Amino acid sequence: MLKRLSTWALALLIGARAMGQTPNIVFILADDLGYGDIGVNGQKLIRTPNIDTLAKEGITFTDFHAGAPVCSPSRSVLITGLHTGHTTIRGNATIRGGVAGSKGKQTVRRTNLAVDDFTIGTLMSQSGYTTALTGKWHLDGYDTLATPIHRGFDEFSGWLIAYPGTYANGYWPAQRYINGELKNVNGNQNGRKGYYADDLTTDESIAFMSKQKGSKKPFVLMINYNSPHSPLDAADSTIYKNKDWPEDMKIYGAQVHHLDENVGRIKKYLIESGLSKNTIVFFCSDNGPRSEGTPQQTAVAEFFDSNGQLRGYKRDMYEGGIRVPMIVWAPGTAKAGTVSKEPAYFADIMPTFADIAKSKVKYNTDGASVLPAIKGQKISKPRFLYWEFFEKGFEQAVRYGNWKAVKAKGKLELYDLDKDISETNDVAAGHPDIVAKIENYLKTSRTESPFWPVEGE
Repeated sequence: MLKRLSTWALALLIGARAMGQTPNIVFILADDLGYGDIGVNGQKLIRTPNIDTLAKEGITFTDFHAGAPVCSPSRSVLITGLHTGHTTIRGNATIRGGVAGSKGKQTVRRTNLAVDDFTIGTLMSQSGYTTALTGKWHLDGYDTLATPIHRGFDEFSGWLIAYPGTYANGYWPAQRYINGELKNVNGNQNGRKGYYADDLTTDESIAFMSKQKGSKKPFVLMINYNSPHSPLDAADSTIYKNKDWPEDMKIYGAQVHHLDENVGRIKKYLIESGLSKNTIVFFCSDNGPRSEGTPQQTAVAEFFDSNGQLRGYKRDMYEGGIRVPMIVWAPGTAKAGTVSKEPAYFADIMPTFADIAKSKVKYNTDGASVLPAIKGQKISKPRFLYWEFFEKGFEQAVRYGNWKAVKAKGKLELYDLDKDISETNDVAAGHPDIVAKIENYLKTSRTESPFWPVEGE
């Protein structure tokens, strides 16, 4: 009798711990997916039923922004919690210094996350989580010792800039970097196309999650897909074959649709495994649409209205370059079908994760937790969100409540996004008080970078 009672008491204790366990986190990141490329944000031509269902069952952030208008600095903000005025990587290629390497037929110089950069992987590991990243990293530059497993993550399966074979043929990699080892990808040897990169990333992600079932430790999994970044290359281009569209549009549409299918596979596994009962899922993109400013890429983005009502594309400091889709699916935490207009950006992800984990770890960040907004609470006090970019000369951008400022070549433009989401009417002359407030903020918004120097500083 005593033995049965002890067993029953132990079962109750284990059950209580499971019910009160800190949530798992799955963060899904698309690559160059435009704000308007998904149905919930107005897309009419491409079908994204799985992503749209996440929104119907979760919360959609209408005013969420990436860390930068291009990949590497945006991801640097995401991983370090520091905006582009403070994070290590502030551009895809450096202006000064860095390590030279090949990008196709070009030679470019890049830098990487430093050894002393405190990352989201380090934070969550120190907070009691098992941490993993699959897919695209893009923060290694040409340093083979700057991979996710060298920067705070327990596990990594994906591709790296430093190992060209892991990105061979774009979406059909010949090799994969898996926890410190290069391994051949079956089906993609000798130029063959047998295993699509996004499908590989999904399979690796599900394999990681399956290992976590029953673990007493919660996990963080960051899933970084390639789609729909150039080149135009779909796993299956037949879904829109009967549409009266140009061929490029059929391929791009198929890429976005297949991305949606992979998101659906992740959600399906979470539900079927039971992990969904204690997992929060984030879905967003790393910057705006149009991978390069070529006639081909521009035509595709315009055909699908990939930036919606927003002005600009990738590499622009206007909303089309930095405002991205953001959906949080968290049954029991986020009320289904809700919408938040809270301005937020990538620097907020680290403190949000820390908030979810109830972490006591001390760290520096330029962001703020948006967990209250996920729970349906309004955050009334406006704050500054900051960006800087260098490819077209030194540019800065600021979001402050409904105000958006873009500063280039010494001139500051001001837009009221509540009235002018397309940023067509510069109202700086009519609001000298707001301009002065923003200019004053800009004086202390950044620190100098050895890789991206600003003339005169």
